[in-house]
Amino acid sequence: MAYKISEECISCGACESECPVGAISAGDDKYVIDADACVDCGACAGVCPVSAPNAE
Repeated sequence: MAYKISEECISCGACESECPVGAISAGDDKYVIDADACVDCGACAGVCPVSAPNAE
């Protein structure tokens, strides 16, 4: 299952550069993960200061 970024996201961008497949991008009010591109590696969750990325 793909990761999804919750409403706790503070838009710091730490997760975007950690994604090995480029599935994360800035959205309107938080970062978003392209579920079709996500490989469920968890790299984003490991660097997020507010634990916003979660496995679906």
